[in-house]
Amino acid sequence: MFVIALRWLFRKNFVGMAIFPFILLRTKKDKNDLHLVHHERIHIIQQIELLVLPFFVWYGIEYIFRLMQYKFDGNKAYRNLSFEREAYANEHDLDYLKKRKFYAFINYL
Repeated sequence: MFVIALRWLFRKNFVGMAIFPFILLRTKKDKNDLHLVHHERIHIIQQIELLVLPFFVWYGIEYIFRLMQYKFDGNKAYRNLSFEREAYANEHDLDYLKKRKFYAFINYL
């Protein structure tokens, strides 16, 4: 896994993104944010479980579904994606990946 800072890539409301095998962050300083990096590591594991490309297909389809569910409130749709719900719920538990069950994001659907 590689952690890279790319300020130009992000809008003001985005700080990080995981695209296997990279974790892309807005600034070098963000590398020191353990919870942010851990959140993105959870996404890397999700991507590995789904063999990367299917993760992004599922993410996109679920996002469209959630957009309709939450009446086109993009932030609410994003926060309620199963992948994001798992990552946000466990980003402060730095031991989570050691005890995480395979396909754990399913529990957040």
